[in-house]
Amino acid sequence: MTRVLITGATGLIGGHLLRMLVNEPQVSHIVAATRRPMTPMHKVTNPHDPQLSDVLTQLSAPLDVVFCCLGTTLREAGSKEAFVLADYTLVVDTAITGQRLGAKHMLVVSAIGANRQSPFFYNRVKGKMEEALIAQSWPCLTIARPSMLLGHRESQRFNEALLAPLFKIMPGKWKSIEARDVAKAMLHAALAPACEGVNILDSRQLRERATAS
Repeated sequence: MTRVLITGATGLIGGHLLRMLVNEPQVSHIVAATRRPMTPMHKVTNPHDPQLSDVLTQLSAPLDVVFCCLGTTLREAGSKEAFVLADYTLVVDTAITGQRLGAKHMLVVSAIGANRQSPFFYNRVKGKMEEALIAQSWPCLTIARPSMLLGHRESQRFNEALLAPLFKIMPGKWKSIEARDVAKAMLHAALAPACEGVNILDSRQLRERATAS
């Protein structure tokens, strides 16, 4: 049976993924590390603290798979420093914790434009995050690079609302994708019998995996 760590479980993709993990027979236990307490759920342990890195350093039970669905925007974060903390530092801390506890597969949500050489700050941070995880030499690392996400948020992101009609008609990997489909594809990848090296999945590939699961 599979023992799982997930960070970002209160977010758009993470919320879908957590519910799927709870209902997945192959998953025996889930550690959902969060900043704020969650509603109790079957087979979920919820260590929480506003300082998420402190929570991660205190974990000690063995793991098989790690999911990281952390992600924000510069507007929501409030500063570049806070954005880097959420989208780089805490992601890397999640991965370090997973390796420390024996996990062999790391799955992370990135972004379609991730590139450390990008002229855009958001994409540069995502690219640096990906490079940091790749440098950890995971036996299997799955990087999800969705385009614009569709799904209900408690607070609407202005740019997403403005651009959503355009991204719905974009071709291939640029077409927007339902957050639940990203979650389904990540779960499908985690439970696949054979996984080696670095696997990068764009929106088109994520949709294909979600359909196959």
